[in-house]
Amino acid sequence: MAAPAHADLITKHSTSVQLTVDSAASQATRLGSSYSVSGSNVSATLGGLTAPVSATAAATMNSGTYSQTTDGSAFSFSETFNQGDAIPSNTTITSGVAPSLPAFGSVTTTAGGVAGSLAGTINSAGVMSLTAGGAGTSATGQFVSEITIR
Repeated sequence: MAAPAHADLITKHSTSVQLTVDSAASQATRLGSSYSVSGSNVSATLGGLTAPVSATAAATMNSGTYSQTTDGSAFSFSETFNQGDAIPSNTTITSGVAPSLPAFGSVTTTAGGVAGSLAGTINSAGVMSLTAGGAGTSATGQFVSEITIR
């Protein structure tokens, strides 16, 4: 006679809720100084950029001296200077918080989320409830059921 079939049946259940509110963020890029000069029928003692006086300063412009090569003839002349960004003295970050937004030439800022009525609960029966929040938030609920037969 055959033995009766026997198996262990193991079940595991878990429920979880994750609530997320996006943080505000800013990314700033320090822009450098630039200088260019071009022309025709112009003599020049070229100007250019003067090195910054410190690691936090921006380069400055050193003006050149220009004169027309042939008096009475046509000439063209163009000189361009873009002042770069100096590093403000208040950019020291303490406790993970920047005291103010750097005033650099390229800054991208993202607003933080608004929790609003964002909520999530799980009762003793494993039933979850999620409530939507404001912009920049998410609520994720998960129920996992695992069955093992040995």
